[in-house]
Amino acid sequence: MNETLAVPDSLMDVERAAVALRVTPQRVRSLARAGVLAGRQVGRTWLLEAGSVKQHAAETGVLVQPSTSALDDGGLKVMSFFSGAMGLDLGMERAGLETVFASDVDAWCRASIHANRPQMPVIGDVWKYSPAEMLELAGLREGEVDVIAGGPPCQAFSTAGRRKGVADVRGNVFLRYLDILREIKPRYFVIENVRGLLSMAVSPGSKHNDEEIPAEYHSHAGVIRYVCAVMERAGYKVSFNLYNAANYGAPQKRERVVILGTREGSRIAHLRPTHAESGQLGLPQWRTFRDAVDGLGAHDHLDFPASRLKYYRMLKDGQYWKDLPKNVQREAMGRAFDSGGGRTGFFRRVAWDLPSPTLVTSPTMPATDLAHPEELRPLSVQEYGRLQEFPDGWELAGPIKEKYRQLGNAVPLSLGEAIGRTLIAHSVGESLEEIADFPYSRYRNTSDHDLLDRPR
Repeated sequence: MNETLAVPDSLMDVERAAVALRVTPQRVRSLARAGVLAGRQVGRTWLLEAGSVKQHAAETGVLVQPSTSALDDGGLKVMSFFSGAMGLDLGMERAGLETVFASDVDAWCRASIHANRPQMPVIGDVWKYSPAEMLELAGLREGEVDVIAGGPPCQAFSTAGRRKGVADVRGNVFLRYLDILREIKPRYFVIENVRGLLSMAVSPGSKHNDEEIPAEYHSHAGVIRYVCAVMERAGYKVSFNLYNAANYGAPQKRERVVILGTREGSRIAHLRPTHAESGQLGLPQWRTFRDAVDGLGAHDHLDFPASRLKYYRMLKDGQYWKDLPKNVQREAMGRAFDSGGGRTGFFRRVAWDLPSPTLVTSPTMPATDLAHPEELRPLSVQEYGRLQEFPDGWELAGPIKEKYRQLGNAVPLSLGEAIGRTLIAHSVGESLEEIADFPYSRYRNTSDHDLLDRPR
């Protein structure tokens, strides 16, 4: 007869350790067998020393959560949409929220979620499920969802795209997300997207639920103004801004629009920074590439074409094509030498002592190179993971190009954590004050105060 094993507080079973480290139980067993985690084998399972688990969590950048569910402590339940590799979700979990449902149309992303959260319900195409079915899969009823969070596909809104706005079929998924929000009615919602969303206009003739979107949204910033109008009519108070993740502790200069909405209390204040470029306001300075990759071991990476290596040998950390000798710049750049723009991504080496540039979905494309500061290679998958602040044990499915893509599209965990902390503070009635004139990003006029003409 099987008996329940009494586990003292100084020890953890495999399941608790997996939750604490945010890895699969299989990964925990592998770490135990390798001696990375201290403990002893009992029959077919392991009992692990809690101190060893916490030490490994600290070394890999994981915040160990209590063994009990976040719900037991009044934590906020999150349904995640367009989850990708779960960067936004992991970040919010570091603040104390609990993800109970995920979705992504991409099969490799879903495989990654399954690998790390095998018990979590995960769906693909959001058009194939009704909101009621999504709630049922999440084990929730209407009114029980605290947060819905996600970054709807941004291709239609990207500053690098053709800027078709919501008339582009890809933009329709964004509108589908708004409809899901309005039907499920979470206490809070989070929309994360690219900077181009701030300037995008709704294309004439665009429709939402068979109704043509009014002409007042066909001008500059029409898309974000329309998004806010839709959610405000649904009873939400909405705020947004463009945030540089480096101001929240990420070792990467990555700017993302974050829209926050609530059905309760006052409008949600802008995310309060935890870091500053030059230590303004007494905050710690930005974290650097060197900080992020310290102690990192193995590296899986693509390779640059051999023809580029000649030029990389001439460059030091933080340099790019303009730092090549004048007499080889045209040779290195080819036809791109006479094109416009700064072309800062060509032959770019990451600086050791600055945050990295924004990670892209491949570090080997000529116009968006991301080379190691010293070595003759692009950044590795493991370095991508550290720069996006994923736990070292987080498993990514697919070939190496897919792993780069999943990480390159992710939200840095520190930005997600800042969002989570802000939602928790608002939910308990904590007064949040915005910092006047703080440089949240490189750009001005990027917030709801500016684009919706609201008082500060």
